[in-house]
Amino acid sequence: MCLAVPGQVIEIYQENGLAMGRIDYAGVVGAACLAYTPEAVEGSWVIVHAGFALQVLDEAEAAASLATLTELNELIEADSLPDDDDDKDGQGKLP
Repeated sequence: MCLAVPGQVIEIYQENGLAMGRIDYAGVVGAACLAYTPEAVEGSWVIVHAGFALQVLDEAEAAASLATLTELNELIEADSLPDDDDDKDGQGKLP
């Protein structure tokens, strides 16, 4: 499964002849190649996969994607908590 994550372009710079961006992913900053999204400007929201910005998003689309990812993370965390009935010996869930 592949996952592309929305982030906001906070800086654009050149590296080895390619447009690159510093991308803010909800507080975590990383770099991504902007060659596939030449229309991206500082402040734009982009969707990034494997270090490449693939599409420019509007702010509403980015917010909706981030909300869905947050909800998914909460579901995963809730599912990983031990169930007291199934974990009486503390050794993990029983099959």
